[in-house]
Amino acid sequence: MNDPNGLVFYQGEYHLFFQHNPFGTGWGNMTWGHAVSEDLVHWRQIDNAICPDDLGHIFSGSAVVDWRDSAGFGGGRETMVAFYTSAGSMVSPPRPFTQSLAWSSDRGRTWTKYPENPILPEFRGGNRDPKVIWHEAAGRWLMALYLDGNDYLLLTSSDLTNWAKLCEVTVSGASECPDIFELPVDEGPDTRWVFWGASGLYLLGDLTADGFVPHGAAQKSELGATGYAAQTFSDIPAADGRRIQISWMAGAKFPRMPFNGQMSFPVELTLRRFNDGVFLCRQPVREIERLYGRCIELCETDLTVGRQLVPETRHDLLDVSIEIEAPATAAVVVLINGSALHITPDQGKFSFLGRDVPLTPPHEGRLTLRLLIDRTSIEIFDASGRLSAGFAMLPEAGDVPLVFQAHVKNVRLHRLTIHELKSIW
Repeated sequence: MNDPNGLVFYQGEYHLFFQHNPFGTGWGNMTWGHAVSEDLVHWRQIDNAICPDDLGHIFSGSAVVDWRDSAGFGGGRETMVAFYTSAGSMVSPPRPFTQSLAWSSDRGRTWTKYPENPILPEFRGGNRDPKVIWHEAAGRWLMALYLDGNDYLLLTSSDLTNWAKLCEVTVSGASECPDIFELPVDEGPDTRWVFWGASGLYLLGDLTADGFVPHGAAQKSELGATGYAAQTFSDIPAADGRRIQISWMAGAKFPRMPFNGQMSFPVELTLRRFNDGVFLCRQPVREIERLYGRCIELCETDLTVGRQLVPETRHDLLDVSIEIEAPATAAVVVLINGSALHITPDQGKFSFLGRDVPLTPPHEGRLTLRLLIDRTSIEIFDASGRLSAGFAMLPEAGDVPLVFQAHVKNVRLHRLTIHELKSIW
């Protein structure tokens, strides 16, 4: 599996469509797989949703609920509508990359492809990954489409089938799989629009009648080695109001297993104001607490140079919060399933699996990190969520899942909280 597609909530179910190969563990035969969940934690895979045809293999896209039946597919009732790229170079004779749609009137269990597909021609070679949202203020549909390089196209429609160009958007350093959504700043009346690219870069700005107007340069949200092609759910009920995102953890490979690839744990997105500006923050959704089992907590524990602190757990699924009280020169190592996480506040970074990630400056001399540890991955966050980094990994040899070491004196764990997690299966 790779990219998450068509994330949408409808009639009590979260729908996760995803790129995958139904016939093997290598890339190919791109098809929309389909899984559903009632709680974002426990997922059930159901029949494939959209399969290749003579227009091409089924590349990434999005899904919405057409509550007003603006496309006319439901005979006056709402339908689920999916948008995807028909990757024409994958079929014979080869065709351009075009954009297509399908709809469902049975809660996504079966899909009907629009007989007049494609709905959009090729604009540039390889254009792909349509992300469609309803823009309430403008009373129209909005599509973000990847063109090539760092360039994207915004289009508008009143009926989901006929689209007009609005503007181009450039996100330097980003590519593929756009997303666009509005969020409040610090849960207040002030809002920003977020334009997101596959590599975790995003722009903040305004959405006007003429298009997207960015405020400043692109920022990096996903700082890890593997988070890619993230997408947010559409049609989350207003009473909930969260913006929830799932990423593909690129590079997750499992030799001799009958599967390959994995998704990240769902995160909630917020915009928060800091001294140096407004930034997008990411934290695991609260539903993770449904998996909490035994809790281990240590407070005011000194880390001694030359001695290891080994928490009393042998569990391999963990939600760990670490609050370190340390001098600026502190150097702390956390062994996670045998791999070393080096935390060096004086250098303003942590290092893991050969990658350096900048740390948010400690608050009042304390640094807080949250580690979401699975059998084949680790996702790291700071207290604000401004730092988030995902890593796919296979465990090293070791007898325990967690070991703490200090490389200088006067390092204290102000608080260490470990929640053992139940399996989602």
